[in-house]
Amino acid sequence: MSSAVSGSSKATDHLWMHFTRMSSYDTAPVPTIERGEGAYIFDTNGKRYLDALSGLFTVQAGHGRVELAEAAAEQAKKLAYFPIWSYAHPAAIELADRLAALAPGDLNKVFFSTGGAESVETAWKVAKQFYKLTGKPGKHKVISRAIAYHGTTQGALSITGIPPFKEAFEPLMGGTFRVPNTNFYRAPEHLADDEKAFGLWAANRIEEAILHEGPDTVCAVFLEPVQNAGGCFPPPPGYFQRVREICDEYDVLLVSDETICAYGRLGTMFGAQKFDYQPDIITTAKGLTSGYSPLGAAIISDRIYEPFGKGNTMFGHGYTFGGHPVSCAVALANLDLFEREDLLGNVLRNENPFRQTLEKLYDLPIVGNVRGDGYFYGIEIVKDKATKETFSADESERVLRGFLSKALFDAGLYCRADDRGDPVIQVAPPLICDQSHFDEMEQILRDVLTRAWQLL
Repeated sequence: MSSAVSGSSKATDHLWMHFTRMSSYDTAPVPTIERGEGAYIFDTNGKRYLDALSGLFTVQAGHGRVELAEAAAEQAKKLAYFPIWSYAHPAAIELADRLAALAPGDLNKVFFSTGGAESVETAWKVAKQFYKLTGKPGKHKVISRAIAYHGTTQGALSITGIPPFKEAFEPLMGGTFRVPNTNFYRAPEHLADDEKAFGLWAANRIEEAILHEGPDTVCAVFLEPVQNAGGCFPPPPGYFQRVREICDEYDVLLVSDETICAYGRLGTMFGAQKFDYQPDIITTAKGLTSGYSPLGAAIISDRIYEPFGKGNTMFGHGYTFGGHPVSCAVALANLDLFEREDLLGNVLRNENPFRQTLEKLYDLPIVGNVRGDGYFYGIEIVKDKATKETFSADESERVLRGFLSKALFDAGLYCRADDRGDPVIQVAPPLICDQSHFDEMEQILRDVLTRAWQLL
């Protein structure tokens, strides 16, 4: 078929879309996005939508940044591709140096991948080999949180805490265990009035899991600074400090999965900096290039790298396109843009106005909770605000999938209506956004949620 054939009418002929009920488009056209400009995207009919999800928590600098496209083109003219398997190229060297300088503490070794799941796979493999190299070969298990999403590859999916995502692919890798997340809105009754006590309780469940499995078998704890799946769960005060203590006590690596939370999403370069904790490894992707080219990275501490740098030892792991020259050049230009336009400062200056604008929705009977941090928020919708009663499976199907997703998009707002935990709407706009964009989001959300309430 000619490459000139395009459009929503042909979208399902050969294109198998990700996380998509393909039958949904048997009788309906596929929304087809043709271009982007700033905080907005445009479909093939020319209709404009506010991109309130940054593509997929990725387009930090906004759409249409010519300087990022030009950086890719210039690098491709010079060196389009070369692997970093026993070789290096200038863009990878410079980017690794820059990330090491930006990362907290002694996180000075950068292992490039092409995405978040690959970075998570890398971190788990590093942890397992690290303990083999340091005389503790039994340490291989991983602890993560309920409803947490860490990727779709076999290892990352095994760490993921969303059972419906895993069922079709089981059996997966063994040795992964779940602990409670930090959803304070759904905290146990005896902790519902004390966020700090709830955080301590949640962190101590990690210690409990380590002791239950045996400290000599657990190699790592994987946690997001703000948990994505379930709807943007921020950490309670003191949570990560207690987790760090637990990991130190039992010689377990703390992996901060910042596929979403790094590169300004929370107003700091890394999410761990926002909440003042020191990971052993940070896994990243998405915003590193603002989505203009695929790239991920696991940033690893000197202590963990140390045994890998001796004698004949090799970390037998890598990716064909990891550290791709074009992607590294785009990432460097993206970081330049961050500095030049003070995107981190823009988020920090505007995160409270953003939250306050979204909190106006509390006057709607369907809005139970607004939570998150930086430019990363979830709005939990409920049937009864007083009791926090959530939707039944049928109601979620009818209201969330059957109405909200399409109605929000039709109203000009691209965001996420999700029920991997309780039903939520997630918004995570580009870091260039300001009050005018927040107001536009709130107005569209208000109209569509008001109409959704009538369906219950």
